[in-house]
Amino acid sequence: MKDGINAVQKGHPKGIYLLFATEMWERFSYYGMRALFSLYMLKALLFDAQYSSSIYGSYTGLVYLTPLIGGYIADRYWGNRRSIIVGALLMAAGQFLLFMSGWFFKDVSLATTLMFSGLGLLIFGNGFFKPNISSMVGQLYAPGDSRKDSAYTIFYMGVNTGSFIAPLICGFFGDTGHPEDFKWGFLAACIGMLLGLVVFILFKDKYLKTPTGESIGVIPNSKDETKKTIEENAGKQSVKFPIKITAIWGAIWIVLFYVLFAVLDTDIFGAIIYSLAVVAPGYIISDPSLTKIERSRIWVIYIIAFFVIFFWAAFEQAGASLTYFAEAQIDRHIELFNWTIPTSYFQSVNALAIIVFAPLFVILWTKLGRKGKEPASPLKQSIGLFLLAIGYLVIAFGVKGLAPGIKVSMLWLVSLYVIHTFGELCLSPIGLSMVNKLAPLRFASLLMAIWYLSTATANKFAGTLSGYYPQPLIEVADVKAAAEKSTLKILPENFEKSVSEKDGIEVMPFDKIAFAEIKDKSLKEEIQRELEPKQMENPKTFLGYQISNLYDFFMLFVFMAGAASVVLFFLSRRLLKMMHGIR
Repeated sequence: MKDGINAVQKGHPKGIYLLFATEMWERFSYYGMRALFSLYMLKALLFDAQYSSSIYGSYTGLVYLTPLIGGYIADRYWGNRRSIIVGALLMAAGQFLLFMSGWFFKDVSLATTLMFSGLGLLIFGNGFFKPNISSMVGQLYAPGDSRKDSAYTIFYMGVNTGSFIAPLICGFFGDTGHPEDFKWGFLAACIGMLLGLVVFILFKDKYLKTPTGESIGVIPNSKDETKKTIEENAGKQSVKFPIKITAIWGAIWIVLFYVLFAVLDTDIFGAIIYSLAVVAPGYIISDPSLTKIERSRIWVIYIIAFFVIFFWAAFEQAGASLTYFAEAQIDRHIELFNWTIPTSYFQSVNALAIIVFAPLFVILWTKLGRKGKEPASPLKQSIGLFLLAIGYLVIAFGVKGLAPGIKVSMLWLVSLYVIHTFGELCLSPIGLSMVNKLAPLRFASLLMAIWYLSTATANKFAGTLSGYYPQPLIEVADVKAAAEKSTLKILPENFEKSVSEKDGIEVMPFDKIAFAEIKDKSLKEEIQRELEPKQMENPKTFLGYQISNLYDFFMLFVFMAGAASVVLFFLSRRLLKMMHGIR
């Protein structure tokens, strides 16, 4: 056995590559659907941008909330493997219902029902899949193994291999400019999920083993007696919350939910996510079996998770506001090939950059580690937030003074995504490794779920922020005046219905028209000339900050991510002490 362990130490265990492949196909499914989802709502179901953003934020938020349920069931009843299989089956079924929604998109009522049903299955399926496959990565290595950071970076490359090819393949079939084709993109996402499931089932027994040869994820972590020797407190394997503590935190959750939903007028999904983001961590930290050191380390997870919210709230604009931006104001036409790049393809830029640069970050952290100069996890994440702010600063200057409808070079958006990639490589894979190293084993999946709960909060917040995307509204009288000066002379027949109704149902009031809904190029140009001296109507205010144009919108994320970066930087030394020797 000793020779086997030494062999493992020379490279990474083969199990990491099985988890890489399984996660790759699951992320293919998720990001393929995500690349099309906002466009499907806008162009097939004809929802407006603000409503689409709300649905997008609720979905991506709930996707990262249900790992709390999946993590709990895996830790106590099913184990990691069974939870992953159940989750994959639910997600495949959810993608198929989205395919059916796209098939019946002309029947808005039926399509919407099928869409929400599919989203529900995706949300619960992800809850069983996501925390369990992530927590299994760390179990492939012995405690204190320095290869864990690079292992999570390898795992993260699997995530991004899937998310790179997904928008290209699903976008090729679904984002064709014809609303009836979105269904084929969703079907491709369904097939990808099934491929990931088959790979996992075929090879799990052979490769998912500890360094000493024991199977991983077969029985619940809280009952795995073979792992007692690596616990600091071996006699406290089972988690038992007193009824009193459960009742107290249950009451706190009810009060918080009521305040958010009834008093602050937060939508029901936001109220659920935000209230649980407070109560779930509090409930876990109240476990009386925790030692002082364990509790200190868990507090580090919580504090950093709070700052991660600001990162992902800005980063996840990719699926909503940045998709709207790419659709309406990025020059996607390549003259040399006479080809217009589908909007969905831009969501592959971040993933491609990660595939290219992730190995360089692995080398960087390894070399710095050998010299004893590798930054601790909190400092790495502060750097990630700073790079996020820089990315938005770049594009903010790129759009400063830009009139609605005027297109800019795609290099501005590509630059933002590449800079954000550097920030993501500093923050996300390091965060997964940090949770695995700091969490007591009996809380492995639950604390991984708490980490994803911060992402749930961020995604819901991202949807809220996307609603502030400036979509210029134009008075109908101005549109008619512009039409008279253009080659059209009068508005096209059925123009009112084309921008305000679908199947006889009003989706936008016709007294004001969203500039993006006007498809005629000459009419748009005439409107721009007509209204150039005036500010198109659409001022919005977020916490006293007025957003009236794209520059204001992007600078909001510069301020938010920049402030979080600075605060986390100054907290890093204190957090390092609270980690008690773990970096």
